[in-house]
Amino acid sequence: MAKFKRKFYQHGLLFVLFLPLSSVLCFSELSFITEPSDVTVLQKDPVVLDCQAHGEPPVTIKWLKNGLRLAESKHIQFLPNGSLYIPKIKHTKEDSDEGFYQCLSQNKYGAILSQRSHLTIASVSEVLLHPVPMVVSEGSVARFSCAVTSSPPATITWELNQSTLPLQTDRMTVLPNGVLQIQNVHLEDAGQYRCVATNIGSCLMSKEAMLTVNQGTGTGPKPHQRPRIIFEPQNVTVSIHQTVVLECVATGTPRPIISWSRADSKPIDVYKAKVLGNGNLVITDVSSKHSGIYLCRATTPGTRNYTIAAANLTVLVPPSIVERPESQTRPRAGTARFMCQAEGVPPPRISWLKNGEEVHLNGRIKMYSSKLVITQIMPEDDAIYQCKAESEQGSVLSMARLIVVMSEDRPSAPRNIHAETISSSAILMAWERPLYNADKVIAYSIHYMKAEGLNNEEYQVVIGNDTTSYIIDDLEPAQNYTFYVVAYMPMGASRMSDQVSQHTLEDVPLRTPELSLTSHSSTDIQVSWQPLPAKVSRGQVSAYRLSYRTATDNTVTSVELLQNSTEYLLEGLQPDTIYLLRMAAATRVGWCEPSAWTSHRTPKTSSNKVPSAPILQLEPLNCTSIVARWQTSPESVAVQGYQLCYHEEGQPEQPNIQLKAQTYTYIISGLDPRRKYHVKILAVGQVGDGYQTDQTVSTPGCVSTRDQLAAALPPPDHVTVLAKNSSAVSLQWSCPAFPSGKAVSYTVRCTPVGTHNSSAIRYLQTIKQSVTVRNLVPNTRYEFVVRLHVDQMSSPWSSVVYHWTLSAAPSQPPAGVRVTLIEDDTALVSWREPTEPNVVVTHYTILYASQKAWIAGRWQIMQREGSHTMALLEKLEPGNVYLVKISASNQVGDGPFSDTVELALKRGNTHRSKSPRHSDMFSDGLYHIDQRSMAGIIVGVSIALACIVMCALILISKGRPSHKVIAVGAAEGPRAGFPLTNDRHTENVEALIPMMNDHFLDAKGRSSIVINSAGPISSKNQSKKWLFFKKEKRNSSKIGLYEAGKTVLRYEEHLGSAPLPPLSREIIYGPFHSESSHTSDGSQETGDSGHYSNEESNEERSDPSTTQSCRPESFRLDVCTVVTGLKQSFEVENEEILSHSFCRSAPDASPLCCTSESFHHALHTSQVASS
Repeated sequence: MAKFKRKFYQHGLLFVLFLPLSSVLCFSELSFITEPSDVTVLQKDPVVLDCQAHGEPPVTIKWLKNGLRLAESKHIQFLPNGSLYIPKIKHTKEDSDEGFYQCLSQNKYGAILSQRSHLTIASVSEVLLHPVPMVVSEGSVARFSCAVTSSPPATITWELNQSTLPLQTDRMTVLPNGVLQIQNVHLEDAGQYRCVATNIGSCLMSKEAMLTVNQGTGTGPKPHQRPRIIFEPQNVTVSIHQTVVLECVATGTPRPIISWSRADSKPIDVYKAKVLGNGNLVITDVSSKHSGIYLCRATTPGTRNYTIAAANLTVLVPPSIVERPESQTRPRAGTARFMCQAEGVPPPRISWLKNGEEVHLNGRIKMYSSKLVITQIMPEDDAIYQCKAESEQGSVLSMARLIVVMSEDRPSAPRNIHAETISSSAILMAWERPLYNADKVIAYSIHYMKAEGLNNEEYQVVIGNDTTSYIIDDLEPAQNYTFYVVAYMPMGASRMSDQVSQHTLEDVPLRTPELSLTSHSSTDIQVSWQPLPAKVSRGQVSAYRLSYRTATDNTVTSVELLQNSTEYLLEGLQPDTIYLLRMAAATRVGWCEPSAWTSHRTPKTSSNKVPSAPILQLEPLNCTSIVARWQTSPESVAVQGYQLCYHEEGQPEQPNIQLKAQTYTYIISGLDPRRKYHVKILAVGQVGDGYQTDQTVSTPGCVSTRDQLAAALPPPDHVTVLAKNSSAVSLQWSCPAFPSGKAVSYTVRCTPVGTHNSSAIRYLQTIKQSVTVRNLVPNTRYEFVVRLHVDQMSSPWSSVVYHWTLSAAPSQPPAGVRVTLIEDDTALVSWREPTEPNVVVTHYTILYASQKAWIAGRWQIMQREGSHTMALLEKLEPGNVYLVKISASNQVGDGPFSDTVELALKRGNTHRSKSPRHSDMFSDGLYHIDQRSMAGIIVGVSIALACIVMCALILISKGRPSHKVIAVGAAEGPRAGFPLTNDRHTENVEALIPMMNDHFLDAKGRSSIVINSAGPISSKNQSKKWLFFKKEKRNSSKIGLYEAGKTVLRYEEHLGSAPLPPLSREIIYGPFHSESSHTSDGSQETGDSGHYSNEESNEERSDPSTTQSCRPESFRLDVCTVVTGLKQSFEVENEEILSHSFCRSAPDASPLCCTSESFHHALHTSQVASS
């Protein structure tokens, strides 16, 4: 029954857990089977836009055109399956069916919007590029181009004098982009050329252009000419699955060979690329992998003379969602976060829909980048949400449902929320379990966000229900945060707990300010900088340190500046000298790493007639570009131009960029994201170069989806821990692969395993790939993790590495040292382990000596194992005072000795030989017993055994008249009608019962025969005898005792318990009448032993050898009256007893049963005894 209940509860729990998720995982409430797609049709033709939705009925479908709701009419019809039917396409200036269509499907769960379908009407609208007349020489190359606007794309053919030209001959090639190339022009090629654009809608011709061919001057060999590309490939941007053409036409003598390659050394797709004409590369069905720079190389045959032209191919890719939002079940007042990441070329715009309409953002519903966050959820937030990624190449949607749970028996909120600051980036959260329904909690979620500012994003961490504390370690230093906790159960969540606020500690600044250097004279440098933002300063800046030196001298001079300083003038410098400068910033925690050295040259002494230093301003334009703006002083000397130079920090300087005098802005492009660059500018006058301005700037990180995914830092790997001593370890790790040139730092976290004390968690900062952690507790298990920091980015924590610190030598002596005199010349020394925690003791050292020996420095040494805490001091001399002290030791070293304990021995005539039994006691920490002690033990054991035998005999003699006939049967409960003496079963009680070898009738009429409802029980075979009887016959005066370990009888007494129903295997002794005999066929209920089976019952009941063959009918009726007063029963615990009986087979296999006469004799004897 218990097993059934356990399974029932398990299945019930699975059902409860699955119930709120079934509607999320099996999202069948509403979805699209078919969505409308782009279609191009002819004017006045019919069109059908398919849209079919599946969901719980009723499902309604509505249509939108260009975002506006469409009404059904004769011109626009809605089919029963939800599709849109337009019988006759209209396309006029006043009214046109061309546009973007979407269907909206809705039922009781919400509404979803389909993807966008573009309906276009086939046409060739205009010729964008007409061919132009050309004049070429005979044998040269002629080229005509033509471009049109059409939908779908038109096929372009060419006509010469209104006669159609073939698409390709030996000399003529018509490219898919509409270009006509004529190689080795002949005189007969002259004439009027025009292009013809055709698609399913219409046909359009261009203007004619005249080709004039001039006759060649001579027929002799032409001089050698280097190859020259006359028609270079052009940068081209195409949509996916289209065909792209990269032209390359070259001339030279001899005729050059044209080959193609990619700038990134990747192979060209030979399956979709081919060469048309004399070197034009055509790629069909382009995809994103075809994007890149292609190189056309014209080479003179047999030589190394060549020329190269390059073109960039950009393939536009429709949006695709790489991270889809997931349906969620959230409680009221909870928080839901829907993630959505999309990619495409160009990067798509992401927006969110709720039931097919734009989500209205407010203070409760916010959008962070592409993530939708809904806080303080309300019932009306239960809806279907769609992430829409859209660009010029199309749109794509992905849906998820938010289910708001309104649970009545949800748990109360977590209590006593407490936040404790651990470090500059970590806060320990702790709470107490809910007051109500705490046993239903399956998880907790911790919500936190910055307390100051607007539109702060809320973060969430979900943990299990086995803890009520958690460390949040991804916080910003010197920031105030608010926290609250929510308890979750399968059917919902609790309300939010009380909010608490906590401030993180300050940290050293993340980096130094960007410096700007200018000179107003030949002996000074003006240093200026902007204050660090709060995210970079990581606290209140307390001071700046400016260091400088010359490029040829290593002597560094440092100046400490106040916290509110933003500029400083270095004076008394040498003219025309290169100085190196750098700066460091500090908070109350300490100094950050100084910046890299920045160089600046002071002007020459005769520079008073040159232009002054321009005032420079640098501003990041995007993640790869910087815009530089400058201006000069009105009093400055006339400027003839500017020189600008820039380089990445740690890289060599680039060549100067010459700019005109009227130029005051310049865009520096092609930079790397998240890098620091040095920019220098000076004005040029008539005398020479003017004063120079130096400034540094950092490029930001790119915000596109691809850059965000690439910007994620991997954690450090190969973290190893090496023990240095018992209180220090050395950590080493490998730096993961990421772009070089960035400032790198690491954070190491060290935590004792299982601690809840925030003060025991330590954080260490370093810029190296190793660190030594000191002041650890010996013989303690720690966990270590490492995190990487690059600029303002942090990686996840590395994998946890566990390490036990080494054991230390005991620092405390053994405690509680006592010396007790147990004989005249023997003392017992005892002690306790040292009180310090986590100490390992391998052995103890005992020093003892008399006062005379102590003065002479002679100590006697004794050692005991670390598991022993006592020892014997033997052969002590009476009348002396002994001094004893003990120390603990292990494999590391020895600990200090305890305080000296004195023991004074009295003088007497007792000799050691009178107590020899202690001479060898406690030797090597073990007892060794002498002869006298052994004799005493033997006597004591003999007395104890005699007492046990006497008690056994008494129990046997008393137990003989106290037992009635024993009922042997299945391990079942008592029969109805017997009052039992105990309320519970008494298990595994061995009963020693005097038993006779064979059948007997004692003086009180008791018999060895056992009777059940089927008669006297006989054994099936010889092996199933009672273990109380031996196989050989014995005298009836001998008794057979129960043999331990074979069969256990269980004695049961039940007082006042309710009668049990009759059982099918046994008749319990009591008043018996033939008309009231019971044979239970339906119930086979067992006792606690659980060893009863229906098969066994049927087998024994059906065996004729154990039933009718040894049971006279008259005997069955009379035997039950003998045992009317029996109130005690024994239950056989072992299942083998079920087949044992007192009706045994004789050696000759003939059944041995009681006769009627012996039975009446037993009945008479029993009545006399009872009277």
